[in-house]
Amino acid sequence: MKSPKSQTIFAFIVLSHLFVIAISDHVDPEAEKKEFLDLHNQVRQHAGEDPLTWDEQLETYARNYAEKRKGDCNMVHSNGPFGENLFWGGGNQWTAGDAVKMWVREHRFYNKGTNQCQPGKMCGHYTQIVWRDTEHLGCARVQCDNGDTFTTCNYGPPGNYPGEIPFNHYQH
Repeated sequence: MKSPKSQTIFAFIVLSHLFVIAISDHVDPEAEKKEFLDLHNQVRQHAGEDPLTWDEQLETYARNYAEKRKGDCNMVHSNGPFGENLFWGGGNQWTAGDAVKMWVREHRFYNKGTNQCQPGKMCGHYTQIVWRDTEHLGCARVQCDNGDTFTTCNYGPPGNYPGEIPFNHYQH
C-alpha cells in the first residue's frame, strides 16, 4: 500500500502532466491571426498584389460562423456579404497555416491565359486570396464537437466575380 505522501506526489505529477498537455494544445489567438495574415500576404506579394490588413469585423463574422459549424463541421458557406474560404480537416491537428496552404495549392489549377480553372478542378480559394480589390481579412478556426477542425476566412471586399481577372497586373 502506498503512503499518503507517495499518493500525493503521484497525483501532483499526473496533474502537472495534464496541465502541460492543456497548455500545449492551446493556440495563442494573436499568433494564429499573424499566421493567417502573414501567409495570405506572402501569396499576395508573390502575385504582385497589395497586402491585406486584419479586420476585427471580418474576424467576428468568421468566429460567429465557425461557432455555428462546431456541431457538424459541415462545409457549408455562410452566404454572407464577404468573400469566404472554408477548410475542414479530420482531427484536431490542423493549423491556420494548413488551411491557407491547401487553398493556395489550387494556384496550379488556375489558367491565367483563359482566366479559368482547369476542367474539373477548383481554384477559387486561391483566386479569392489574391483578388486585386480585396483589402481586409478575418479568420477563425474551431475544433468541432466530433474532434475535427473547421476553418473559415472572410475577405472584404469580396472577389471571384465571373469573367473578371483576379490580378491588378495581369500578364499572359
